[in-house]
Amino acid sequence: MATENNNIVNYSDDNIKTLDGVEHIRLRPGMYIGTLGNGDDPADGIYVLLKEVVDNSIDEFSAGFGKQIQISVEEKEVTVRDFGRGIPLNSVVKAVSILNTGGKYDSKGYKKSVGLNGVGLKAVNALSSHFFVEAYRDGMSSYAEFSAGKLLDSGMRETKEKNGTFVKFIPDENLFVGYSYRIEFVESMIKNYSYLKKGLTLNLNGTPYKSENGLLDLLNDKMSEEPQYPPIHLVGEDIEIVITHGNSYGENITSFVNGQNTRDGGTHLAAVREAVSKTLKEFYKTYAKKDFAPEDIRQGIIGAISIQIQEPIFANQAKTKLGSPYMWNQLIEKEDGTQTYDVGPTVRSFVNDFVKTNLDNYLHMHKEIIPVLQAKIVSSEKERQEISSIQKKTKERNKRTSVYNKKLRDCKYHYKDKLPAAKEELRDLTSIFITEGDSASGTITKARNAETQAVFSLRGKPINSYKESRKKIAENEELNLLINALGLEEDIDDLRYNKIIIATDADDDGMHIRMLVLTFFMKYHPDLIRRGHLYILQTPLFRVKNKNEVIYCYNQDEKEKAIQKLKGKVEITRFKGLGEISWDEFTGFIGKDMRLDKVRLSDEESIADIMEFYMGENTYERQMFISGNLRSAQELEDVNI
Repeated sequence: MATENNNIVNYSDDNIKTLDGVEHIRLRPGMYIGTLGNGDDPADGIYVLLKEVVDNSIDEFSAGFGKQIQISVEEKEVTVRDFGRGIPLNSVVKAVSILNTGGKYDSKGYKKSVGLNGVGLKAVNALSSHFFVEAYRDGMSSYAEFSAGKLLDSGMRETKEKNGTFVKFIPDENLFVGYSYRIEFVESMIKNYSYLKKGLTLNLNGTPYKSENGLLDLLNDKMSEEPQYPPIHLVGEDIEIVITHGNSYGENITSFVNGQNTRDGGTHLAAVREAVSKTLKEFYKTYAKKDFAPEDIRQGIIGAISIQIQEPIFANQAKTKLGSPYMWNQLIEKEDGTQTYDVGPTVRSFVNDFVKTNLDNYLHMHKEIIPVLQAKIVSSEKERQEISSIQKKTKERNKRTSVYNKKLRDCKYHYKDKLPAAKEELRDLTSIFITEGDSASGTITKARNAETQAVFSLRGKPINSYKESRKKIAENEELNLLINALGLEEDIDDLRYNKIIIATDADDDGMHIRMLVLTFFMKYHPDLIRRGHLYILQTPLFRVKNKNEVIYCYNQDEKEKAIQKLKGKVEITRFKGLGEISWDEFTGFIGKDMRLDKVRLSDEESIADIMEFYMGENTYERQMFISGNLRSAQELEDVNI
């Protein structure tokens, strides 16, 4: 029998516990809503909670009930009122507090719903310090009030309210520490709902959002550049697509499933990319006797796809990536009592068939688009071939001079024989630090987890990509080697690391280098930003310690709090560069608690305008920005204790 001295406790029936109601959601919130966060990222949990509530109202509209949804976000309190059928009155408490309870499992009440797992409102209830729901049906209402998933009050009463459901909640600050809603993220979510549900009015804090032209309105609203040709808008049963081409690099196709914004794509996004490439390739083979490569066809494409699927399968609880291989996959009971599955067409074949027929027909009906689109593809093809030739020559030269090996310290993930059999599970953990100079590079290299973290060392300041052609970029040894290290010579799908982390010093030069690297990615590889791969590393500016404890501080406020906590005589060290931090200290800053700022690029933002402001000729304005936003400008003044 193990003893307490070995820190092992008895394992008996007393250790077996059953969590009732929504307790498990509070215990493991990440399983249900993904990242908790504080509201600084549109994928943070507080937005997922709002989305779960609105999704139910959207499902009511899709089923033919209620043409308006009222939403308010005031500081930390959120309310949603729809005018659908309302939750059945005797099931209100169960519907929001008992897992696997819902009205969407048999696909009769909700044919093409987002929320099919019986978790949505339960998660909102469980993760809110205050949660109130009231359903209105034919002059009667049923209400329930909860705190952290625990029922406080419930009952029924007469009402003059129109049929529908009202939900009010306040996310729990014990879980979402220091959170606040960023209204621009909420507004973007509500706009997307309006584009996808023509005829529905969503009222956010008194402002109505309604779309008459669906995804065509979305594309026209989000385009920050003049399109090469009028957008092609294709609408069919359970599918809507809109596409055009711009002058920017990369691809920018927004995707939706049953009204859900699938930011991370999935089977439908892969299908439309393939379908558009294949259809245009075959069209121009016949029409112009040209055989274009898919990557040239998609270069600069802007668009959106929305499909409706029965009982969709998502790759994560946040529902940002579609995993469904089929348009439907339903269990059917036969008359003889046996069961079978009714499997619909694959998402891939459904999208391909739709695009092949409708896009081809559209081009034959709008022949003025054909030469414009062809010229765009030819231009992309010519540029790609030139760049490919330059990169190939540069790569061979660098191999001969061993420059490549000196600049990249790769991770073991890319050397299959150096990792255990479960190596593929590490794919999402892979990252590469882009550093400046040998000192910082050496520090991070010693401190990193060599299995999944790589390091690429820049030599001084890279060129300003905003002012240079893609050909000039390819001829630049520094950036060419970076492209090669990342695996971006041909397609973003070949990206070798899940996270690209810019790690520069917290001074003027470091800020400038960071902006130059950001400009490079923003202009020539914007998809990396849109897909959430680009980050900026936060490193401590101060070390505050006494004889018993050491606290690392990332800003002035943290430093002051550390001084108050440690009291007495403290020693303060300020770090001006990454190279000043010893590698053993640095291990803690790039481990599991690593602080990263995700670089975001919304659909509405103009890349050209952003680059013009930061990297154009407005030197004075840019310098003022650096001075006003440099994290260490004030902190690095002499400290008087």
